[in-house]
Amino acid sequence: MLPSPGVRRQRGDTLESCKTAISLGFTSVMIDASHHGYEENVAITKSVCEYAHERGVSVEAELGTLGGIEEDISGVVQLTDPEQCVDFCTRTGVDALAVAIGTSHGAYKFTSTPTLAMDLINEIREKTGVPLVMHGSSEVPAHLREEIIKYGGHMPNAMGVPTPMVVEAISRGICKINIDSDSRMAVTASIRKMFTEKPEVFDPRAYMGPARQAQQELLVEKMNAYGTSGHAQDYECVSLEDAKKWYA
Repeated sequence: MLPSPGVRRQRGDTLESCKTAISLGFTSVMIDASHHGYEENVAITKSVCEYAHERGVSVEAELGTLGGIEEDISGVVQLTDPEQCVDFCTRTGVDALAVAIGTSHGAYKFTSTPTLAMDLINEIREKTGVPLVMHGSSEVPAHLREEIIKYGGHMPNAMGVPTPMVVEAISRGICKINIDSDSRMAVTASIRKMFTEKPEVFDPRAYMGPARQAQQELLVEKMNAYGTSGHAQDYECVSLEDAKKWYA
């Protein structure tokens, strides 16, 4: 029997939400309790890790605070403390850690080219040995912003993280990149164009197909830029039963 592909449930904020995701078949979950105090973040994350690992499911957590707004949680940037990372990873047993190095959620991250705390990546990676994650990493591509505006959208001063900065972060130890805003922009630009050029269209099948294609093309472009394309054969798929043994 072939194992199922890995599927990540992004940004659960309680143990119960992660339990639900696991019961639905997700093979990896993220628990984000970073908006709580440190000790509560540790306690919640540890409880999720214990529950998930018993079932062969991996866990990502977050330490530090990103700016911007996501899922009704607003935040002011609070950079991740490397020494705290050591304590956090040791006490929780987390498999991957999202760190705050100056990025922000959403499409309106910066008003000029950002300065990110790249050295933190090296230090945290060296001290913990845990795979690191960079949230809020969308580039907010100018051509997509301009296309959205051209077809009736309004995205003044939207600016994100330049791709070369993301590539540098990867070279320093970042293993997972979150770029949801870029994906949303690709879909939105495609749909806006369709509705403007063909206002008679009302069938979702007519506009969602091109939107999915635009999203796919964006993701292929990003995978090529980040150096992740062509590596699927480098990894062996494992079943959840086998994964349980890693945590036994």
